[in-house]
Amino acid sequence: MAIVFEANYSKKLGLPGFSSHQYSVTVRSEVTDIKQVPAESNRIYKLLQDAVDKEIQHVGFLPKNSNGNSSDKPAPNGGDNGNGHDDTWDCSDKQKELILRIVSENNLDKQEIETLALERFGQGVKKLNRLEASGLIEELLEKYAEKPNRAQRRYPARRFQPGSAK
Repeated sequence: MAIVFEANYSKKLGLPGFSSHQYSVTVRSEVTDIKQVPAESNRIYKLLQDAVDKEIQHVGFLPKNSNGNSSDKPAPNGGDNGNGHDDTWDCSDKQKELILRIVSENNLDKQEIETLALERFGQGVKKLNRLEASGLIEELLEKYAEKPNRAQRRYPARRFQPGSAK
C-alpha cells in the first residue's frame, strides 16, 4: 500500500516601500512503508527549501517609495558616500537616529544588529521599511534599553537617590 506524502514550503519577505513577496512550492511523493516517512520528509524539506530560497531572490517589481524612486533603485545621489558604501536608509530619519543611538549608547556590535535584522526581516538594517524598523526598535529597546526604576518613571526630571529626603 502506497502512502501519499505531501509537503509545502513557503517563504514571505518584507521589502522596501511596504511591499512584500511570497513564494511557495508543494510536492507530492509516495512511500511504500511508514518507516520511510522521516527520511522522505527530510529529503523533500531540503529540496523545497533550496528551491524556494533560490527563486525568492528575484524580487521583481517594487512600488515607488516616498522620494519617487523605485524601491529597488538607489536614491538620486546614488546613496554612495564616496567610500563605496550606501548610506541611504529606507526607514524614517527619526527611526534611523533612534537605531543608531541605541547601538551607540549600549556599545552594541553593529554586525549583531545587522544579523538580527536579517533573521527577523530577511534584509539588512538600512533596507528596513518603517514598519520593520519599528519592530527592530521595539526589540532593541526590550533587550538593551535601561529600564527606569519606579521613582525615575514617576519623576523623570529628578535624580532619585534612595534614602534622600527629596
